[in-house]
Amino acid sequence: MDRINTSKTAKKIISSGEIHAVISGPIILISTPWPFFNRPSIQLGTLTGFLQKQFPEIKVQALHLYLKIAEKIGYKTYQAISKRPWLAEPLYGALLYPERRKEIKKLFMREADGRPELSKIRFEDLVCRLKKTSEEFIDGMAWGDFGMAGFSVCICQLTASLYFITGIKHRFPHLPIIVGGSMISGDPTYGLLKTFPEIDFIVNGEGELPLSGLVRFLQDPNGPGQWSHIPGVISREDLKDGKPMVFNQLPDLNRLTTPDYDDYFRLIETLKPQNRFFPTLPMELSRGCWWRSRRDTSDRKGCTFCNLNLQWEGYRDKDITKVVSEVDSLTSRYKTLSVAFMDNAVPLRTSHEIFTRIKELGKDLHLFAEIRANTSRRTLRAMREAGTEEIQIGIEALSTGLLKKFNKGTTAIQNLEIMKHCEELRVNNISNLILCFPESNQDDVDETIRTLAFALPFQPLRIVYFWLGLESYVWQHPHAFGLKAIYNHPNYKIIFPLDICRSMHFMIQSYRGDLSHQKKLWRPVRDKVREWKKTYEALHQGPLFSPILSFRDGGDFMIIREKRLRGDPVTHRLVGTSRKIYLFCQHNRSLRGILNRFPEIGEDRIQSFLKMMVDKKLMFEENSRYLSLAVPFH
Repeated sequence: MDRINTSKTAKKIISSGEIHAVISGPIILISTPWPFFNRPSIQLGTLTGFLQKQFPEIKVQALHLYLKIAEKIGYKTYQAISKRPWLAEPLYGALLYPERRKEIKKLFMREADGRPELSKIRFEDLVCRLKKTSEEFIDGMAWGDFGMAGFSVCICQLTASLYFITGIKHRFPHLPIIVGGSMISGDPTYGLLKTFPEIDFIVNGEGELPLSGLVRFLQDPNGPGQWSHIPGVISREDLKDGKPMVFNQLPDLNRLTTPDYDDYFRLIETLKPQNRFFPTLPMELSRGCWWRSRRDTSDRKGCTFCNLNLQWEGYRDKDITKVVSEVDSLTSRYKTLSVAFMDNAVPLRTSHEIFTRIKELGKDLHLFAEIRANTSRRTLRAMREAGTEEIQIGIEALSTGLLKKFNKGTTAIQNLEIMKHCEELRVNNISNLILCFPESNQDDVDETIRTLAFALPFQPLRIVYFWLGLESYVWQHPHAFGLKAIYNHPNYKIIFPLDICRSMHFMIQSYRGDLSHQKKLWRPVRDKVREWKKTYEALHQGPLFSPILSFRDGGDFMIIREKRLRGDPVTHRLVGTSRKIYLFCQHNRSLRGILNRFPEIGEDRIQSFLKMMVDKKLMFEENSRYLSLAVPFH
């Protein structure tokens, strides 16, 4: 391979999608607002490391634009905006389409209403600050020196990316611009190319191999390779030819290099001293979803509401040794101890050993991970001992009937059990409870309210209202869920011109169906969860943490202590076999399993005891399975 001349960029002419001259110069990879500001982009870090290894003669630069924007507008304001797409997308939408600013402002203000952290924000001032800072970035970079610019577009980044893409392309029309990311995969690919001529190529799906193929082609467009033959790369010419969208992804994640976050940390050094911080390092153990990829004869792959895996085919995970080595090398290299695993769910099969070996590194880590509700206490304990202080569990519902509609493969009693384990192990549980799922009914609500009465001792779940994701199972089978029509979310019509909305499918969809009915149906659950949160917070006031429902074991007896919002705690004493049964049900057990474990006790006596425990809400029962709810007092 000839060495690229990075000091001078040769001209490139794009005419009808054809490239007529060699491209030289370094590669720049860009992430625009609104990812979490305190994390480098895992997309940029992974691609930078991979491309630098594949093409050591080419300089690859990662530009985390969002961090500088966060500094300019203030971290608290930025953080509040970055959590909600209908706060994030309108801001750069107002810059893209200034003629629509009045209606866009109404959307932003409606979404910001009731959020104290945004109460003092003036929309016009914020938009002006964003424009000034963004234009300074565009004008301050020597874009003509680059051979290629790649944009990673994920949730909340669409309008911001389009603003920078159009601004850069208008100033430097010969710079090839490539777009990829989770917001672009699948159906939106062709629509984006049709609508925005500033984009030259789109990577459909995983980026490493398609981008590498494109770099090789741009080095020598007159060589034997053809960009149209690169799997995963889509150009405007492919719109005419009807080229099928295919994935081109690494079969083995162990081929990946350790993410390179050097540019992000160099950027931190340019911040004012009072604005510097210790970032969280994103990492991945796997790609795809093993629940979605399991062997199943049904057509329901994964959760029916989920569209998070459109950029991948299948499921792959890294070797344990590689994972542990990356944790060690990243934390040592960047001198920070916070790591966030970005997987949809960490690998169930290898998680216990992974976190056991991470603990053996001897570092005081702060870890975040997402897990399935059927993760064992043994694995969760290993995660906690390794430094996992915060997790998100795929709970989503406290009704087994609703969980079946979600195709979660879990039950309400399993969800309660892992919530209890989090309480015992002092792991911050930031999991969600989805309300207003289409075709949910009164039975689902009643079951949820019943389960909530037993969940009160545990950390409250966060309310999330169902939204329709493009290409999710529900989107693909609307009539099965009572959806009469599906279309782009109406907010896109506020942000984008009508012709653009008609030419594209956006990731957030909407529908006609039973929306009003669902909101009314689930209102009691919403109110119960709000009350749950208030009660939990009130019972945990004070300098020392103590569980709401706990027990101390005395060997042949145990004392259960139940804190109450009004009044002194209530205590219960269990002696002899009653104590043994309660301890046996620290994991959910079937009635048959309990009877077999204690054959010397009559079935009537055991059932009578279990009923008493359930009536006192010291145990939970579902389909003749029982779970003790009190956690050991430490």
